[in-house]
Amino acid sequence: MKNIIKFLIALISISTISCTDDVKDREAVGANSAPVLNSPSTLTLVLDKNNPNDLATTIVWDYAAYNGTATVVNYNVEFAAAGTHFASPTVVATTTNKFQNFSVDELNTAALNAGFAPFIPSSIEVRIKSTVGTTGSISQVSNFHTMTITPYPAWPNWGIIGDATPTGWGSDTNMDYSLSTHLYSITIHMNGGGYKFRLDDGWGVNFGDDGNDLSLDSNGANIPIAVAGDYKIVANFSSVDLPGMAAKHYTVTLQ
Repeated sequence: MKNIIKFLIALISISTISCTDDVKDREAVGANSAPVLNSPSTLTLVLDKNNPNDLATTIVWDYAAYNGTATVVNYNVEFAAAGTHFASPTVVATTTNKFQNFSVDELNTAALNAGFAPFIPSSIEVRIKSTVGTTGSISQVSNFHTMTITPYPAWPNWGIIGDATPTGWGSDTNMDYSLSTHLYSITIHMNGGGYKFRLDDGWGVNFGDDGNDLSLDSNGANIPIAVAGDYKIVANFSSVDLPGMAAKHYTVTLQ
């Protein structure tokens, strides 16, 4: 029995020494060279919601290098507004590869999530940030390239049209959508005349107001503007009540 106990003590001691030596032999992981962003070096895209699954672009970079024991390297694709020096970047994709494909829909979502407004050409700086470790504490960042992207809204596109609007009956003026309130709004100079709301710049779905009572009526009468001036128009096109506004209602306020 004593011999068995001695054998176990010896075995544990050898294992402890072996583990200690193994830890000592491991070299701490450290930064060596940052990833290098290769392409696209320049890109100008007006994203088309009618082709969401088409390939928009592929972002390609060279792998980063780290000293020490080999470990998995993660790569974040980051977007930021041009000229902000990545003060508040948005991670739009994460991979262990050295490339990231973006479909039209994926690139559009990335641009919207990074805070870029639909219908407006935006200068977006893109870079790659490599990280290792469970906390991602050892990071290296690449050079950056600038893209010009015009996203489309990922929500229904409502606008106003009419002789009361600056562009008359010839074209719509798009409204802004709030992700927090789910209401549409616009502040705009209006002339004396009338206007209507319509979806996707077409007459297939449109709203007016038959009773001039701030309720939206499908294919309803033109909404009158009696006095020219700057107006804030807010609308709830949904069929459910939202905080601050009942379903299928709107407000128009002279500023």
